[in-house]
Amino acid sequence: MSLRQGLRAFGCRVRGHLYGVPVARSVRSFSEKVTAESKADRSGAESTVDHLIYTREHFALKESLHKIIEKEINPFVDKWEEECMFPAHRVFKILGSAGFLGVNKPIEYGGLGLDFSYSLAVAEELGNIRCGGIPMAIGVQSDMATPALTRFGSDELKKEFLQPTISGDKVACLGVSEVGAGSDVASIKTKAVRNGDDLIINGGKMWTTNGTQADWMCLLANTSEGPPHRNKSLICLPMKLPGIHIARKIDKIGMRSSDTAEIFFEDVRVPYKNIIGQEGMGFMYQMLQFQEERLWGVANCLTMMENVIQETIDYTRQRKIFQQPILHHQAVHFRLAELQTEVELLRSLLYCTTAMYIRGNDVTKQASMAKLKAGRLAREVPDSCLQFWGGMGFCSDVMVSRFYRDFRVLSIGAGADEVMLSIICKYMNTLPKK
Repeated sequence: MSLRQGLRAFGCRVRGHLYGVPVARSVRSFSEKVTAESKADRSGAESTVDHLIYTREHFALKESLHKIIEKEINPFVDKWEEECMFPAHRVFKILGSAGFLGVNKPIEYGGLGLDFSYSLAVAEELGNIRCGGIPMAIGVQSDMATPALTRFGSDELKKEFLQPTISGDKVACLGVSEVGAGSDVASIKTKAVRNGDDLIINGGKMWTTNGTQADWMCLLANTSEGPPHRNKSLICLPMKLPGIHIARKIDKIGMRSSDTAEIFFEDVRVPYKNIIGQEGMGFMYQMLQFQEERLWGVANCLTMMENVIQETIDYTRQRKIFQQPILHHQAVHFRLAELQTEVELLRSLLYCTTAMYIRGNDVTKQASMAKLKAGRLAREVPDSCLQFWGGMGFCSDVMVSRFYRDFRVLSIGAGADEVMLSIICKYMNTLPKK
């Protein structure tokens, strides 16, 4: 049974979504409460009653994904972490066949046609994977390399690249960052020069998630000599073309099961028609793409933070010091209460921002705030919790230490904390003019 059939069997209607398909929004006005009709059936799961943005459909989606995670992913995570690689094609095909790689993508290209809140629900559930690398790789596939293609790409490009990405038949990566241009996207140097009906690409990309296994890349490159915010284009680039060199798989302190590559392009020839949307609009498309990427990342780390807090509660309840459980010390249970409060505040900001986004509002400021807070809290939660684990927290095989390593990158990737602060200041009109 497909996910679409499962949702219908659950008594739910698959709705239209944000990208050009008629929308029957599942997320009502933020001032309204969405009253759901049932509870998720696994023990301890969230109630759908009076949930701010999730309905019974969202929880049916999460429950189906949870079963796949427990059967097909978590039993192998430790092995993949040790090998510093997970089998992306196999895992993505499982997820794609079940419908989880295109929940908010158009039905005509294999998606479920739902709104972005369903991607958020998927991101939250993926936080139950017992590492950060695999969820990040899945997010690149479903919500980071494809939003611009979905919105602005031609039908031909969508059939060639989007459709097999949604089905899990192709692995996608995103080529934006370079050695000298990370958060400063406008400074990228990679060029794609037109030559007849083709583009000739030279340059390189760094920190490319899924890069060693990818079948195609959503590449940002300079296609003219104009102003840096208007001379870039996003290009669908097949990764098996002559002149594409995987220089190395980067060894990282965290996100170890996710492969990250440095890639060089040497006179790579790709059809000009592979440009997504209008030539020169790539920077703007990428900035729009970043908003979904940032919200997705916030949702994903929320679940992991909750899991770390709960596992710390369980551990400190059992471990004793000075003849009483560690949890009974006020410094410990007060600190855990503070951390849980911070997580809930971040969740409220995320849901509010998502509701606004689905209604068509510009949420750049709110998404930047959520990303900034998530990156900092993703450092604070595991650091505090690890302390309560004592020597065990310094071992690499417990989740608190893995989370400590994996989610440090959240304050760097998809725009560093300092970039988020600059964006927020811009919207507050406090950023000094150059």
